[in-house]
Order: sequence, then C-alpha cells, then structure tokens
Amino acid sequence: MGKVTGFMEYERLEEGYEPVAKRVKNYKEFVIGLTDEQAKVQGARCMDCGTPFCNSGCPVNNIIPDFNDLVYQGDWKNAIEVLHSTNNFPDFTGRVCPAPCEAACTLNINDDAVGIKSIEHAIIDKAWEQGWVKPQPAAVKTGKKVAIVGSGPAGMAAAQQLARAGHAVTVYEKNDTIGGLLRFGIPDFKFDKGHIDRRVKQMEAEGVVFKTNTIVGELPKGSKVTNWAKDTVSPEQLKKDFDAVLLAGGAEQSRDLPVPGRELDGIHFAMEFLPMQNRVNAGGKVKDQIMATGKHVIVIGGGDTGSDCVGTSNRHGAASVTQFEVMPQPPEQENKPLVWPYWPLKLRTSSSHEEGCQREFAISTKEFIGKDGKVTGLKTVHVEFKDGKFVEIPGTEKEYKADLVLLAMGFVSPVATILDAFGVDKDGRGNAKASTDFTGGYATNAAKVFAAGDIRRGQSLVVWAIREGRQAARAVDEFLMGTSALPR
Repeated sequence: MGKVTGFMEYERLEEGYEPVAKRVKNYKEFVIGLTDEQAKVQGARCMDCGTPFCNSGCPVNNIIPDFNDLVYQGDWKNAIEVLHSTNNFPDFTGRVCPAPCEAACTLNINDDAVGIKSIEHAIIDKAWEQGWVKPQPAAVKTGKKVAIVGSGPAGMAAAQQLARAGHAVTVYEKNDTIGGLLRFGIPDFKFDKGHIDRRVKQMEAEGVVFKTNTIVGELPKGSKVTNWAKDTVSPEQLKKDFDAVLLAGGAEQSRDLPVPGRELDGIHFAMEFLPMQNRVNAGGKVKDQIMATGKHVIVIGGGDTGSDCVGTSNRHGAASVTQFEVMPQPPEQENKPLVWPYWPLKLRTSSSHEEGCQREFAISTKEFIGKDGKVTGLKTVHVEFKDGKFVEIPGTEKEYKADLVLLAMGFVSPVATILDAFGVDKDGRGNAKASTDFTGGYATNAAKVFAAGDIRRGQSLVVWAIREGRQAARAVDEFLMGTSALPR
C-alpha cells in the first residue's frame, strides 16, 4: 500500500492552524487541510504491513490502507467510494475524531503514525468540491416504516442506512435543528454546522423525514434543554404507527459536583454554556447568555468538553482560563511497546489550550465560595490515587479566584425519561440495555424497540455513534425483512 519505501522517505505532516491571534476573534473553523500533493505524500507513508491494525483501531473499520493507496495514486473518486463504504459521514469524523486509527498504525510502533485523519479530511472535502457526494435513494421501497428518536450521529447514520435499504424513515428531534451533540455541543470553530446541513439535505433527498421541535414521551420537570419544543408524540403512538423504533438519543445527564456552595450563581454545566454560543452563531437569540467576557473562568474537567469550554471562553474574551483535572498529569510520551495498538494515555494539548489556558492536574474542588449569592472563587486540594480512591495531600490547599465555573466532568446517562416511557430495561449505569451481538443485536426488551449510540453505550465518540447507528440499522433491517444486505 502506498509507496513501498514511502515510510522511510517521508515524514508525517500535520494539518496547519490559523494563527491564535486571528482565530480567537471568530468562531470559524481554523484547520488548514493538506494540499493534494501533501495528502499524496502522507498516503505514500502507508506501509504494506500485512496486518493493518488501523482497520480494527477504527470503530467503523475504515478500509484505511486502501484509501491511503488510492490517494497516493491520485484516484480520489474511488478513495471516497472506499471511505463511504464504512463511514456515512467522514466530513464529521475527519474533523472531530481523535483518530484511534493512528494510535494503532503499525508505523506508530517506533515512528510517527501515518496522518490518516488528515487524509480522510482531504478525501471528503475533495468529494464535496467535485460534486461526488450525491443522494442515493432506494430503487425499491419495502413498505416498512421506521421511527428514529434522536438526530445525532447515531440517529443520522441509522436513518441513512435504513432509507437506502428502502424503508420509510422518520427522525424525531426535540431541538429545533438536526444534529444532536454535533449541533449544540461541539463549538463551531471545531466543526462548522454547514457540514450537518448538507448531509440533512442529502438524506431528505433519499427520503428521510425529519421532525424537529418534537418530544417523544415526557421530559423531567424543570428540564431546560427543550424550551423550544412545540409538539409531543407518545411512545404508544410511535409503536402503533411504525414497524420498528430506534432510540438514538444522547447521554445528556451531566456529572455534577455536589460540594458546599454548589448553589451559587455563576456555576454552570458545560452543556448549558456551549449550546448557547452555537445558537448565537447560527443567528438565534439567546436569553441571558452565559458569557465569560472579562471573567476569571475555572473549567472543571480535563476532557474534550472542558477543552471546548476553554476555547469558547477565550473567544468571549475571558480575563483568565484555568482547567482542572483530578487525574495526575500523564506522560508527554506514551510507552509505545507497552500500549500499542491501543489508545495510549499521554498528555494531549488541544488547539484551545494553545490559545491560552493554565492547566492544573491532580486537583480536587472542596468548596465553592461566593459573595451576595455569586461565586467568587473555590477552594482546592491536590490529591493522589491510593487503594482505589483519591486521597488528599496535606498542605496543598489553595484558593482560586473564579467569576464563572464550568462543570465539564462528563455525562452519566440519558437525561430524559424516554427509556421508562418505552418500558426499556436499563443497565447499571442507567443506559438502555441492549446487546450488540449479531443475533438480535441492539434490540431492547421492549417489542420492536431498538437502541444505539450514547443512549445505549454511554458517553462516547462521534465515530462510535456512527458505528452503532450503522450496525443498529442492519439489525432493524434484519428484524423487518428477515435478512439484510446492509454491512455489519
């Protein structure tokens, strides 16, 4: 694959970024993709390694050596055909996937991995530019109807697969726009929402019907995320009107931090903060938008969501941004012989961190402090992990100034009561209980009700959601027709 000696001749080339001073002034994507020639060189680095571990490292099992070689040969049109054969939305994953495929690259054992993600990004952008991404409506309709609840990447992938299999698919979304976490959780500077919009148009041309502003069942009292929803539909009605129902919602219940002072104003979940800015970017009006302008911001949580809060706060013009992580600082370089081909634990510095952020590791918040009902700071202590729990280190107590605290510690389960409404059994974490084996995969205990994506597996990656949506589509197709030609 690629050039036989390419991995010895060429070095890994990273995609570029717009300068920090320029990009923090707006919410536009700032990644500078590879040129055709640069992508060809990266494709040339792909080794004829015998067993391509990158395929199994990728959750959707992209046929990576093949499209790398096609790019090296200059055959971009066949490259997108290969890429689309396993991934409905490489325009999503080529931008926001952390690329576990690269961690599994054979070249990564003792060198820099092939730039697989940058090649994928280049392929799909070329395909859109050349007009190769077109609707693929089914030639024959089955007469079967499928309802999908949730329009994130799992729901979208399942909807597209099932529509192409000939089923009449209707997607229900409680928000006013399609996309789920892609739309409202990931900042525009990482992922422009036009990528969703053009996929929605493609899917509508393939026969998918999208119903927004619609709640399926009932939400918990006091829910803030669906103030715009106008319509409701009962689970009973869906099961009556459709031959199968796929639950593909998210794991939106944010992990809280119940320490003294939590009730103070100025302490918010990340998913209260981030969607507001996305709505404003889309031209919407947001009442009482949470702003970081001129404030000392503390972000609690060291993952991607926390990083997104950092980047958004910098664009608001925060006075300072500090990010807390309870785990100790990982090594700058992983022990490759020990962890390859698995996802390694190592220090990762995101583009948002580079824009300005103080990072604190092995730190725990003991108390929020405030004045006149508003947060003014917090008390912390450094911790170490001993005997299966975090233990405070005496003498490391400290106070941090904070005008805005953003909780970005992950998500624990679906926020809605939708599983109860459908009578779906839950696992120990409160997610939908559904097996992924090939016999009856993704089926729940409720008759003709399936579950896939974060609502089933818990908080995860966009690429895992696409995988589950595709596999669940095959399971639903098999349930409806007795057999399925959709890929596993």
